[in-house]
Amino acid sequence: MKILAGNSNPSLAKAISENLNTPLMKAQIKRFADSEVWVEIFENVRGEDVFVVQSTCHPSNDNIMELLICLDALKRASARRITAVLPYFGYARQDRKPGPRTPITAKLMANVITSAGANRVLTLDLHAGQIQGFFDIPLDNLLSTPVFVKDIKSQFGSLDNVMVVSPDVGGVQRARALAKRLDNAELAIVDKRRERAGVSEVMNIIGDVQGRDCILFDDIVDSAGTLCNAANAIMEKGAKSVSAYVTHGVLSGNAVEKIKNSKLTSISITDSVNLREDAMNEPKVRVVSIAPLIANAIKNITNEASISVLFEG
Repeated sequence: MKILAGNSNPSLAKAISENLNTPLMKAQIKRFADSEVWVEIFENVRGEDVFVVQSTCHPSNDNIMELLICLDALKRASARRITAVLPYFGYARQDRKPGPRTPITAKLMANVITSAGANRVLTLDLHAGQIQGFFDIPLDNLLSTPVFVKDIKSQFGSLDNVMVVSPDVGGVQRARALAKRLDNAELAIVDKRRERAGVSEVMNIIGDVQGRDCILFDDIVDSAGTLCNAANAIMEKGAKSVSAYVTHGVLSGNAVEKIKNSKLTSISITDSVNLREDAMNEPKVRVVSIAPLIANAIKNITNEASISVLFEG
């Protein structure tokens, strides 16, 4: 087994390698003067099982090109099997044609990753489950739910007053899965109207949140408008407290400022995306590492063992 780290999230790659007690490969990924990506691998990979750790987060296009060029380098160096480890799978939000003359970028990403040389993909909490079918190679979609369940139990202690809330109708299945693991906690739903991309308006809360410790659960927090509006609406309905658990902390624009000024007690996110400095310095933002989860998945893939056992944690 060998692990190659891209530049998108070096701290996560290092944590994964430490969990596996396997050093990162010696390689150089830098830029030409005109910003083209330049890759050189300093270790023999012929016949090896290689894992490329690279989140396709901001700057998305640069990180995608790094990933593709690393995959090509490994393929031409005769690696036996190449696994693209994508803790955050970018361009996933366009997963269908909502209207004429629109792309399906999730399928485009699947095509280029496969063409570049990936033999399989390991990712975390895909934005939509059907994206798994866009790939013609094996894909393992890990779930952050077991990691969050363990953290929630340590943070809240008793779950008697906990209620899980989906920030929109589309996330109900995800929130229900978390609620089931939290001793069948009750579920509420935020009904909102989205006027345009990046702007949301909370309309109604489906469920009685009066006096409850509410946990908003989502896969991506980008502009943070949805989460913050939902938190404010939940508190207006008489909730005791409201916190959030989100897998991918994209946190673009003034998202951190919105979180700071919102009614959220805290927002817990994984390290699938390398957080900005202002997010790291915000007291309301907590990081829950998914390095052990990904490390165990890599170990099981190498040993040809089951991945599904990791969903049961």
